[in-house]
Amino acid sequence: MTRIERYIFRTASLAFLAGLCALTAVVWITQALRQFDLLTSKGQTILVFLTMTGLTIPSLVAIIAPVALFVGVLYSLNKFNGDSELVVMSAAGISPGALLRPFALLFALVFGLVAWMTLDVMPASFDAIQILTSRIRADFITNFARPGAFTELESGFVFHYRERGPDGSLRGVFMQDRRDPAHITSYIAERGRTIEKNGSNYLVLDEGSYQRPAAGGDSAIVTFKDYTIDLTQFAHRDETSKRPRERSTADLIAPDPKDETMRRLAGRFRAELIDRLTAPFYAFVAGLIGFAALGEARTTRQGRGVAIAVAILAFAAVRLGGVAATSFVVSRPRAEYIVWALPLIVCILCLDAIFHGPLIRLAVALPQRARAPR
Repeated sequence: MTRIERYIFRTASLAFLAGLCALTAVVWITQALRQFDLLTSKGQTILVFLTMTGLTIPSLVAIIAPVALFVGVLYSLNKFNGDSELVVMSAAGISPGALLRPFALLFALVFGLVAWMTLDVMPASFDAIQILTSRIRADFITNFARPGAFTELESGFVFHYRERGPDGSLRGVFMQDRRDPAHITSYIAERGRTIEKNGSNYLVLDEGSYQRPAAGGDSAIVTFKDYTIDLTQFAHRDETSKRPRERSTADLIAPDPKDETMRRLAGRFRAELIDRLTAPFYAFVAGLIGFAALGEARTTRQGRGVAIAVAILAFAAVRLGGVAATSFVVSRPRAEYIVWALPLIVCILCLDAIFHGPLIRLAVALPQRARAPR
């Protein structure tokens, strides 16, 4: 890599990193404020709060990185042109290919970053969030539920205990799960305590009963001497098993034939896999659109606002088109071809525009032929 190429690569990389950090921080703060009830109503520590919100950063980086790259390319090329550096490079005989080379290296690095996030880090982070959420529920019951108060752990799930015993156990326990009106379950017990086993949290009830609706409008009451409840069963129905975004990429590629959830939601799992595999390619789409718009040297009298606006609209349209096509994969498997073809076609068109290929020459020649006298 020549000295001028290192200079271009360094400028574009710093612009990309600055944009990535700034955009990620802004979005992360907005997401973190939505989880602020961990510190208030659920009484968790600041460490738990930062851990829970920090686990969402990989998913934010995977989405924001192409956008930050697009902004970085536009900024650096506009800076080069504003400082007349692009004009000097063009006059010195630097070809579009030589100018594109350091940018292409940056595109490849961002491609690798997004691929790592979407294929490996992001599924693991969502899985960790689910495990931490289960532990927070158990921790909230044992440490922060107030005696004598009916506390809503989450919408439709109420927990109450009369007092805490000298040994730390809960006395006079009452729980009710009303999130599904057709299956309301109530638990009453003399004592209760929480235990952790194999990474899961359980609530052990002693000397009590539970009531569930039965056929015909009656209720079934079952008494017990001791009863163990897995706290994960009180998650939402969609959280009782791993959702598509929480599955590893290997599970999506080679699903377990015995997994009922994957068979029932095969379209959603397929769409998730296609989205993970195609998302990294939008790093090249973002970079090439920006380079095609501003990569050509212009004088300071020639406005570049129109080119920047067209590039922004083009990138937004392509990215939204990719998201829409991915959502269609759920019900229309053939939409998968559109998801794969869209970034490829856009990259080819951008390269054609950068190197003045046959398509761009044809687009320039057609208006001239139309205006020519016959």
